[in-house]
Amino acid sequence: MNQPPARTAQQRRQDTLRRLRDDEDVWVATAAAEGGAPYLVPLSFVWDGSTLLLATPAASPTGRNLTATRTARLGIGPTRDVVMVEGDAEPLTLAELPDAEADRFAAETGFDPRRMEARYLYFRIRPRRIQAWREANEIAGRDLMRDGKWLVD
Repeated sequence: MNQPPARTAQQRRQDTLRRLRDDEDVWVATAAAEGGAPYLVPLSFVWDGSTLLLATPAASPTGRNLTATRTARLGIGPTRDVVMVEGDAEPLTLAELPDAEADRFAAETGFDPRRMEARYLYFRIRPRRIQAWREANEIAGRDLMRDGKWLVD
């Protein structure tokens, strides 16, 4: 199979930021604090330039896991153009999230947790590590962020 040339780190960062800005959906992987099974669920998100905001029922496995461990691994995009994010999760109740952010979340995702019967929590995910690659020729340089710091300009 012919694969396109590897992108530069700068191009991968630009593409990653575009995906964070323009995509709506993310795969969220979590696990229970005490040796629980991994759990994977698709959720909607918005990006504010430095964090991702998502929402899920507080009583769901994802809600419980994010609240307990405060960590998540996220997958954005197709497998041949993936962005992987490892981050710290900050739970926020509906009352704790500013109205403007809740309004933006509802407008951009088409989903408003404030209107649901179940108790929802928002989670602000602060990336610690971001990786991006398309093909095998980009795996060696896939790290774009480590310890919350971009590795490329």
